[in-house]
Amino acid sequence: MSDEILSQSEIDALLSAISTGEMTADDFKKEEEKKKVKNYDFKRALRFSKDQIRSLTRIYENFARLLTTYFSAQLRTYVNISVASADQIPYEEYIRSVPNMTIMNVIEVPPLDGRMIMEIHPVIAYSMVDRVLGGKGDGLNKIDNLTEIEMKLMTNLFERSLDQLQEAWSSIAEVEPILTDIEVNPQFLQVVSPNETVVVISMNANVGETSGMINICIPHVLLEPIIPKLSAHYWMASEKKGSKPEEILLLQQKVKESVVTVSAELGSAMITIEDFLSLGQGDVIELNNRIDDPLLLKTGGRAKFIGQPGKRNKKIAVQILDTIKEGDQEYEW
Repeated sequence: MSDEILSQSEIDALLSAISTGEMTADDFKKEEEKKKVKNYDFKRALRFSKDQIRSLTRIYENFARLLTTYFSAQLRTYVNISVASADQIPYEEYIRSVPNMTIMNVIEVPPLDGRMIMEIHPVIAYSMVDRVLGGKGDGLNKIDNLTEIEMKLMTNLFERSLDQLQEAWSSIAEVEPILTDIEVNPQFLQVVSPNETVVVISMNANVGETSGMINICIPHVLLEPIIPKLSAHYWMASEKKGSKPEEILLLQQKVKESVVTVSAELGSAMITIEDFLSLGQGDVIELNNRIDDPLLLKTGGRAKFIGQPGKRNKKIAVQILDTIKEGDQEYEW
């Protein structure tokens, strides 16, 4: 039976249906059992939780922003890329949805095992090549007869974009993406088995006045070693990353080169406003320190050392006698 609490009117209607013979107690039990049973397609196994899909979406939203900056600089035109959706489907279903002629970048991401696919819509890909060659960025779907020069330009363009992918993934795993192949016919590309679950990240891309889609296909087997890192607990963890030894050394060197002002106080005195206003040339103010008392050396308004006055190379100098430790009340004047 369900844990749902029925209202009085629903109870009355149920009792009335049973008493009139419209429904028996067995019919009611069967109805409840039907509600508990759900159809499950084992070919569309959901192997990623919603939390993990959201984490992947965040990674590729960052990737989309980095790609926008990169392609804008390379193509010198308006470029905007944003994540549209993220779904998990069987690899076979993804391949069937890909056009017969398109640009499919096959990417390895060592140390992770496996390959992912970055599919660029032909119109977007050719618009980028047209801009590189000095054109206006017109999108033409002529992917079936790309020249060797155009293919080489595409390879160079997309290969350099992998630096952005590496940066986007740096919060989860240190990977080194490598563009291993470019395929134009999806039927010739078998990355994983047909029933393997993949995550497909779809991104809207605009290059000048041309628009199209960029789809990222990531197999479950590739992400399996780092799936625990895709949870919200990992993203929210406030683990402090330790500094590298060379960073610490550089920081110490920069601190040592910093210039600070040091002042030596001969003493202090308290006088009235009337005496201060009547001061004139030749007047003497008596300080609270004796001539043989140590001096306070201050930096940033705080006493740090004890010293004695003197001369060095015919210049006034102060010799440091001791260091004032933090919290030493005797010298907190």
